Amino acid sequence: MILSMTGFGKAVVIFNNKKITAEIKSLNSKQLDLAIRLPQQYREIELELRNMVAKMLERGKVDLYIYTETTDATTTAAINIPMLAAYKQQLQEMARALEIPEPQDWFATLMRLPEAIKNDAGNSELEEEEIIAIKQATEKAAMALIEFRQQEGHRLETFFRQKISNIRGLLNEVGPYETERIAKIKARILDSLSKLEGVEYDHNRFEQEMIFYIEKLDINEEKLRLANHLDYFIDTLDNGHGQGKKLGFISQEMGREINTLGSKSNHAEMQILVVKMKDELEQIKEQVLNVM
Repeated sequence: MILSMTGFGKAVVIFNNKKITAEIKSLNSKQLDLAIRLPQQYREIELELRNMVAKMLERGKVDLYIYTETTDATTTAAINIPMLAAYKQQLQEMARALEIPEPQDWFATLMRLPEAIKNDAGNSELEEEEIIAIKQATEKAAMALIEFRQQEGHRLETFFRQKISNIRGLLNEVGPYETERIAKIKARILDSLSKLEGVEYDHNRFEQEMIFYIEKLDINEEKLRLANHLDYFIDTLDNGHGQGKKLGFISQEMGREINTLGSKSNHAEMQILVVKMKDELEQIKEQVLNVM
């Protein structure tokens, strides 16, 4: 079963009077591009979290966001009055030096400045139990994202099978036009020759050249290779995850064969079929970018 690189996961773990929330979202990317945002007091375990998430998610543009909330009225957070007093003094000095008015709303201005709120717990060492809680929240969020990826992967797999079936059906429609196409090409060349008055030509040589020309327009090999690529695409879908890059390569090969069919067709109805195949293939290529 294939997995999508797109997903979202969220988990909450309660530790003492603190609610720890981990959110992870993922988009498609050629490699793992992991960004982590977490409270300052958790920075010491950032590398451990990074390694854990990298191992679980493998690929994608991943954003991990961890934040905390208190669950009761008691809190170690407090307004940092000495810091705010120093800020106000500096802002007043700046206003006088630059001859600009002081802020009208001192409260709003000061509370937006760094370290306006101090948290004594943020300055203490992390307890082992809290580290475990953080890791649990992160792991649960990652597992939720993986489940989301599986659901999206199932949708993509259904989509791919339908598109491959559509291309196979269009390829089967090419057959009836092949004999008609050769007859039309031959008739068109003979008609052009008949318009050349007073020109004699060797009919045997003409037949030889005609056979050589028609052989160059033969599309049996292209049809066979395209059919094989379609089978290989489905086989790859059925063989585990981590197949996104391989599916991309196969779709490129399918495109080459379809393009060659178009260049050799020399037939309006066949050209229409080729255009339809290209449309189906472009939709496959677009969605393959989301596959792990």
